[in-house]
Amino acid sequence: MVERQSPLEPDFHVGSHGNFEHGVEVILTETRPDSIVQLAAWPGEEKMLIAAIRTVTGLALPDGAGAGVSDGVKSAFGFAPGKFIVAGEAEGLADAFAKVVTPVIGTVTDISHGRTAIRIAGPKAEWVLSKFFAIDFALTAFAVGAGRSTVHHDIFAQIQRTGTDQFDIYVFRSFARSVWKALCRASEEVGYDVQ
Repeated sequence: MVERQSPLEPDFHVGSHGNFEHGVEVILTETRPDSIVQLAAWPGEEKMLIAAIRTVTGLALPDGAGAGVSDGVKSAFGFAPGKFIVAGEAEGLADAFAKVVTPVIGTVTDISHGRTAIRIAGPKAEWVLSKFFAIDFALTAFAVGAGRSTVHHDIFAQIQRTGTDQFDIYVFRSFARSVWKALCRASEEVGYDVQ
């Protein structure tokens, strides 16, 4: 397969930026998973869909919470009742789900071509994200593995906390550069690295 060009390339500048003389407090990067799949369960079939996610990925999602992370290889999170995002490093994740998620359970949609995954990490990651999204980013309210759906100025975003000080943000490719530039600008005062 030909590698997709990143929509961030014109504005993706590796190195330290902003006020980093006292250290870097935010790290920004693009994770570039090869597969991003959206799954939706029909009413009453949520447990069957959660079981299908476990079958395909090995991730045991807490019932109802829909959160899981597996060593950066695969991640899955619920972003609405009965709806999940699953990202993986291997192509064909949608095909694997299509074999176990029958039309009786729900739907499988490959959104790999339409989403960009941006990672923000570091001690000030919560602080930077709080500038954009009306979400409580405290660890007690937004646990590791959990996901949320939200918007910033009508730009839809799905966010998963993938570490104590780390978040992955999934946005439509057409808005990715705007989101990236905004995150960079918001991180300037604390210093940030692009990796």
